[in-house]
Amino acid sequence: MVPCFLSMCVKLKLCKTGEKRSLCRGPCINRGILMAISTTGPSKGGGILEKPVIERTTPGRESEFDLRKSRKIAPPYRVMLHNDNYNKREYVVQVLMKVIPGMTLDNAVNIMQEAHYNGLAVVIICAQADAEEHCMQLRGNGLLSSIEPASGGC
Repeated sequence: MVPCFLSMCVKLKLCKTGEKRSLCRGPCINRGILMAISTTGPSKGGGILEKPVIERTTPGRESEFDLRKSRKIAPPYRVMLHNDNYNKREYVVQVLMKVIPGMTLDNAVNIMQEAHYNGLAVVIICAQADAEEHCMQLRGNGLLSSIEPASGGC
C-alpha cells in the first residue's frame, strides 16, 4: 500500500469547533490523483479548509511533465551506413528503402553515394530503440551499419 502524500492521515484541528478531523477516511491509497488543499486567513494554521481541487489524469495517458522527462532520458541516435566492397550499389539502395520507413529513392541513392565516396553516411536520426532496430535490419540484409549518439560529434 502506498502512503498518503500528507504523511499518513494528518489530523487537523478546526478553528471554530475544536474537534479533530482526519483528511483520509479508511486506508490512504495513492491512486494517481493530485489534490491541492489551501487554507484561508493570514495565520499559519487553524484556518478553514476549502473544498479540495482534484485534478485527474486520463488513465493510460502520461502528464506533460512525464513526457518532457522521457524525452530528456532518450537522446536521439544516428544510424550510420559504412561502405563495403561486397554489395552492389543498387542492392544498398533497395535495402535502405525496405528497412527505413519513408525512405525515398532519391534519399537512398544519396546516402548510398555518400557512404561509397566518404566511407560513412548518416541514414536516419531517431530514438535509440528505433536506431538499434534499423541497424540490426541493415546488418541482417548484409550491410555494414552502426549507431552513435546524435548529440556528440560533428
